[in-house]
Amino acid sequence: MHYQVFKMIRTYRAVLPIAGFILLFSCDNTKPSSPEAKLRFESITPKPVSATMSGETFTLTKDMKIVINGSDKELQNIASFLREKINTATGFDADVSEEVSGSGNISLSLDGANKTLESEGYELTVEEDGVKITANSPAGLLWGVQTLRQLLPVEIERSSSAPDVAWEIATGAVRDFPEYSWRGSMLDVSRHFFTVEDVKHHIDLISLYKMNILHLHLSDDQGWRIQIDSWPNLTEIGSRNAVGGGKGGFYTKQDYTEILNYAASRYITIIPEIDMPGHINAALVSYNELLPGPPIRREPAGPEENKPTPGVVHTGIEVGFSTLDIKKDVTFKFVNDVLRELAKMTPGPYLHIGGDEAAVTKKPDYIAFVNRFKEIVKANGKKMVGWEEIAQADVDSTIIVQYWSNPEHAKMAAEKGAKLIFSPAQKVYLDMQYDSTTKLGLHWAAYIEVDSSYMWDPATFVEGIDRDQILGVEAPLWSETLVTMDDVEYMLFPRLPGVAEVGWTSAENRDWQEYKSRLVNQSKRWEVMDINFYRSPKVPWGAGN
Repeated sequence: MHYQVFKMIRTYRAVLPIAGFILLFSCDNTKPSSPEAKLRFESITPKPVSATMSGETFTLTKDMKIVINGSDKELQNIASFLREKINTATGFDADVSEEVSGSGNISLSLDGANKTLESEGYELTVEEDGVKITANSPAGLLWGVQTLRQLLPVEIERSSSAPDVAWEIATGAVRDFPEYSWRGSMLDVSRHFFTVEDVKHHIDLISLYKMNILHLHLSDDQGWRIQIDSWPNLTEIGSRNAVGGGKGGFYTKQDYTEILNYAASRYITIIPEIDMPGHINAALVSYNELLPGPPIRREPAGPEENKPTPGVVHTGIEVGFSTLDIKKDVTFKFVNDVLRELAKMTPGPYLHIGGDEAAVTKKPDYIAFVNRFKEIVKANGKKMVGWEEIAQADVDSTIIVQYWSNPEHAKMAAEKGAKLIFSPAQKVYLDMQYDSTTKLGLHWAAYIEVDSSYMWDPATFVEGIDRDQILGVEAPLWSETLVTMDDVEYMLFPRLPGVAEVGWTSAENRDWQEYKSRLVNQSKRWEVMDINFYRSPKVPWGAGN
């Protein structure tokens, strides 16, 4: 009897603390993070320097505001970008204000960020009563906003309001900054032309993954795509065609300005490229006095033309057959005029002069061409960028060399003090086919699956090149086989986010096995955005993919 009483008392005493804990917990209004919100937090791409969850939830409500700490125009523009995203998808009427009290708001600030974040870094803090993003520059602040997009439910990407969505974000802290300053995408608008709206869409896609460079390949054998007032036939004649004999097109100066302004609103620098002294046939067609040798007039050939001839409309994909003539005075009048007008149109610091695959240009002439280009670009207040072959000329620390194929050219450029962009064709030429069954693209460099485009390190890719000589990475997309934006999206995704991560995230912080899980969660966002992407067998997409 005495034992039973003792047992009951002991049990009662043991239960009391537990009961008190349950009572205490039941009075707490804290809402733990949902599995979906946690997964979004774990799937931020590119992967941040650090991201730590605290286990609770912040929820957007119709009473929320976007709070900014000043009247700076760029700060207001970033807030407006976020406001439009939120209001469109939620149906709220959130406003932007400099002074708002209370909780439940999103705060954007260019004051108080840690200086170690440098120019493009940001800090994002999510607590139960609000979100705060701080940065040292507007660009960094926008990258923080892009991370916030990824923390929200995928319905934030809708173009109309989504009913019955719990707009929840897992609480925690993100501290982030990029590994490389140059994180680029190149779009070839010469082989096939893409409209202003197409280019804007491309800008939106790369901005989501914090890429900050758009290199526009504006001229080639098949088409000239930018208005040059002093040489009007470049667009009157040279823009008419595309690969396969399709419709061409070009950007007026007003079009180009519209693209530049849109890119600037996403803190993306436009790098315009005029490819010389080879890849120049569209200009030779437009002005036959530029042709090597005596001026002659040839009738344009149709798409059935098999052997490319300089000065004849070219609609195939062959390269290496055209060149400017270094002995003609008119050649450098042309080059001076084109680069002068392009420099005047372009607020960014760079002009890309091409320089690749000049197979029929004699080597001494090629070197002389590049040296002249360098002086002309400099005279117009810009910094010259060129494909790796320009390393054979007198390049120096003022020049940027874009490595794509030959490690010896890359090492030569580094030895001369030039900075490098890494665009290895066998890794990041995103027009390369995924495998032998891919209907779009080519495979002369490699078949490039999503894992291959991710698993490489610019700092160790070419032996003998120091990390501090590398500005970053750029993923070219050549358009010989790409006609529509659906085609473009299919070749970009799922590889583009991985290349963006190569540029943003340190090699030590990247892992393919971990990354492919994040890619699965990113794909849910692409589906809402109606992005046409390749369902690679390398990735466990799951049901519905």
